[in-house]
Amino acid sequence: MKKLLLLTVIILFASCQEEGILTKEREKVVVNPATELKYYGSFRPTSGISVTGEAKIYLENGQYKVVLDNFSISSGPDLKVYLSKAETPTDFVNLGNLTSQTVYQVPTTVSVSDYSHVLIHCQQYNHLFAIAALTSN
Repeated sequence: MKKLLLLTVIILFASCQEEGILTKEREKVVVNPATELKYYGSFRPTSGISVTGEAKIYLENGQYKVVLDNFSISSGPDLKVYLSKAETPTDFVNLGNLTSQTVYQVPTTVSVSDYSHVLIHCQQYNHLFAIAALTSN
């Protein structure tokens, strides 16, 4: 029974850590010069994950946007971009699926200053991939 449980756990984590091309060929994001950088942070990976890049939050015409800059990560199923109040996905806003897009709109009802992290999370297997602690600019 213990062997079956261990094998199941290994399979779940391994399925979220396949290397892929999801983020390898993204276009460079061009930010409007009138846009104000409010927060930024470098991504750090969790165990067994490969990640590079930064999360940057810009304010443009009253709308906050999360930009993934020079970003690359191990691929996995059901990856989401979260704006989170902690470095774990317990109190967060789901900004959408991680795709080849690099800009995620923050809902206008969200008070961005209440959030301290951008997370990349495998929702299907509840596995955290990467954490970017935000610093005010």
